Amino acid sequence: MTKLHLKYVQSFGGYHYFRRRGSPRIPLPGIVGSAEFMEAYSQALAATPVAIGASKRSKPGSISAALADYYGSLAFRSLTGGTPVSRRAILERFRVKHGHLPLASLPKEFVVVLLDTLSRHQARNWLKAFRHFIKWCLERKLVRNDPTLGIRVKMPKSDGYHTWTEDEIAAFEARHPIGWKPRLALALGPYTAQRRSDVVRIGRQHIRDGVLTIRQQKTGAVLAIPVYPELAAIIAATPTGHLTLLTTKSGKSYDANVFSDEFRSWSSRHLQPMSALPPKADIGRASRDVRFVPKADIMQRSKKRRYSITSSASNCI
Repeated sequence: MTKLHLKYVQSFGGYHYFRRRGSPRIPLPGIVGSAEFMEAYSQALAATPVAIGASKRSKPGSISAALADYYGSLAFRSLTGGTPVSRRAILERFRVKHGHLPLASLPKEFVVVLLDTLSRHQARNWLKAFRHFIKWCLERKLVRNDPTLGIRVKMPKSDGYHTWTEDEIAAFEARHPIGWKPRLALALGPYTAQRRSDVVRIGRQHIRDGVLTIRQQKTGAVLAIPVYPELAAIIAATPTGHLTLLTTKSGKSYDANVFSDEFRSWSSRHLQPMSALPPKADIGRASRDVRFVPKADIMQRSKKRRYSITSSASNCI
């Protein structure tokens, strides 16, 4: 039996497709060589090739096209820490709904109406992300006017951050003795005074001759922090078999948000009855920051063990 060789035909598991390079596959029905198959093949062969993703590509002058260029720009790539990831997520959700709109004629009223559909915190974050994008557009002369000019998002008043008392710190330490991961997590914050995004990256490889050297993720600054005996003892007593001192149950390094959630769960079990904290149901709405705020510099803190551990006052841990 003579085997039929046809250009651009691919066969997988009894199914047949017509595919030019750089174009999507077109299913071909029936048996190879049958009338039904050959008719579909002839139509596909005569059709004008369509590039993969052509229907999804951004139109020139649209918000979507500008965002695609913005992501590759120096302005966006210069953002540090978790900022580029969070802002891109915000802008991509906006792009899905409104990316087809022409950028140059985007009115201020559109921005106002859109902000009205968001919560205050969502509106503030969206406005920050969009303003940075629009600033880049102005520099590139993609727009003549800033549609966000003069728009402000008024945030609700807050009592600030709840500061743990010495009794609360003692309760946490009593529940999580030296050698346990939560105790190490507690110590790394105040004894290094670093952001959570840096705390989760600290490992033994950063410590040499009693000094912790680390490059901050957000600022890029290289810091040399003395490792005081109290912190050194906790690190030495806590078993770790990984590059980072703090790891998840599966042995992976923590994402900053996941670390905050877990620290909140370690804390809420026993600190909630000790202070005027919201019900446990409010934990899910909590700010994603678990920040360590020193009351004095590292030298003083190491001697007096005076520090504060804070979380959002409106939704405390």
